[in-house]
Amino acid sequence: MSTASRAGRPLDPRDPVHPGPAPAAAAPTAAGPAERPPGLRERAALALTAARVRTAGLTDPVSEQDLVAQHSPLMSPLVWDLAHIGNMEELWLLRNVAGRASLHPEIDPLYDAFEHPRAERPKLPLLGPDEARRYAAEVRGRVFDLLERTPLEGTALLDSGYVFGMIAQHEQQHDETMLITHQLRPGAPVLAAPEPDAPYDPPTAPEVLVPAGPFTMGTSAEPWALDNERPAHTRETGAYWIDTAPVTNAAYEEFIADGGYREPRWWAAPGWEQIRTHGIGAPLFWRREGGQWLRRRFGVTEPVPGEEPVLHVSWYEADAYARWAGRRLPTEEEWEKAARHDPATGRSTRYPWGDGDPTADRANLGQRHLRPARAGSYPAGASPLGVRQLIGDVWEWTSSDFLPYPGFRPFPYREYSEVFFGPEHKVLRGGSFAVDQVACRGTFRNWDLPVRRQIFSGFRTARDGGA
Repeated sequence: MSTASRAGRPLDPRDPVHPGPAPAAAAPTAAGPAERPPGLRERAALALTAARVRTAGLTDPVSEQDLVAQHSPLMSPLVWDLAHIGNMEELWLLRNVAGRASLHPEIDPLYDAFEHPRAERPKLPLLGPDEARRYAAEVRGRVFDLLERTPLEGTALLDSGYVFGMIAQHEQQHDETMLITHQLRPGAPVLAAPEPDAPYDPPTAPEVLVPAGPFTMGTSAEPWALDNERPAHTRETGAYWIDTAPVTNAAYEEFIADGGYREPRWWAAPGWEQIRTHGIGAPLFWRREGGQWLRRRFGVTEPVPGEEPVLHVSWYEADAYARWAGRRLPTEEEWEKAARHDPATGRSTRYPWGDGDPTADRANLGQRHLRPARAGSYPAGASPLGVRQLIGDVWEWTSSDFLPYPGFRPFPYREYSEVFFGPEHKVLRGGSFAVDQVACRGTFRNWDLPVRRQIFSGFRTARDGGA
């Protein structure tokens, strides 16, 4: 991810000659054997299993016709994602780690995300649903055998089970992609989940002051962190205010009612052109009917809930709202400082609440629900300064372009991050309800084109420090 971000970015290590890892000297290494946490093999097995269970839940309830159909030119057919997951796993684990021959070399070009844009994929001779399932299952069975007997040390690719974690993250990212396809898919709903029952304690203030000073951004210690999250380095920010919770649907409705989509002064020029060309006047999936705003959510039409974070807005829409409100989007470093920096200790933690893994009372992750919790939920997941919902619920647009950190080294292949660096892509942070915890942490960086709206994206705003 999810998004090109995860929905749009391909995660294929396709080198025309050899898809192997970068040399160990050029790659981020993890903790040595003495520091390695216990149960590493079990952790990798659980992460792989959780991803496969979710993949089945997104594909098994769907008819064969819907699996092979392309529900939007922005997305692949679900059956492509299903086989691509298996192909990526085979390529990195069975061929690269185990050194085995390809199971089905003839299908490799079909599932190369760089070779075939999404709009072309329905025309390819793809594996059918049953064939794709059998292929992915065959690969997974061999991978579990490999995991049992492979030393998780000795190379940068194997240290702390990095490559197994990478594959689990890749599958979860495609699960988010497939969930986006479900949202775009017409017809009756096929997915179900309980409503969020998140702990809720209304924040006492709408914004929080983050003091000026240095903090540690990125990571050099997180074992399964991806290359664009590395290395840890010092950043300095001025003082700034940041919203305690993401911007809500109710607040965004005020922007619409005040003519926000009709006033060019709020919009960056490309964004204004986008909304005029395509007649955009509200977030994606919204429509006005009977004097109220309705939205379509996974096949169900419902009134737009005012207390939830706004969802399915582009970077241009987020930026325009912030300008209208007399504020701005936070930079990427401002977002991460608000999420990870503890002023009392000077440390940057793994998550806003500390170093412990996400739990159900801290964050809305993993598709437990099919919607965000209301803004201001999860007080147990707040940062030391009291900022809420920085992890889970909605991806949050920042003002920053997707650029490498100082000292960045591509690993294990350039096509994961490096080819996307530049002003064309904007950074999103924090994850959404569609993101699994294996692919979400305080340092995780997502990116997408500023026009993208089908992703599970929202935002919060900021302003410079002072009164």
